[in-house]
Amino acid sequence: MTAESKRHAVVCVELAEETLRELHAALARAGIALPSLRIDPASVAREAPCPRIELGGCSVDVAARLAAVLRGAS
Repeated sequence: MTAESKRHAVVCVELAEETLRELHAALARAGIALPSLRIDPASVAREAPCPRIELGGCSVDVAARLAAVLRGAS
């Protein structure tokens, strides 16, 4: 991996971490918690990480509240 691709990988992971924090905070403000919300570890374990955020599973109640919040945002 070149120095440039390493820098790019670091920026991608930092962006994913910041996005995860922002999503977690926005969901919390709406009273929603997704217990499995995280960065997919396999997506950052590669030589050239391409982070993915896993939303994970949730109860039907949480899914309904999330849908209501999203409907209100449109």
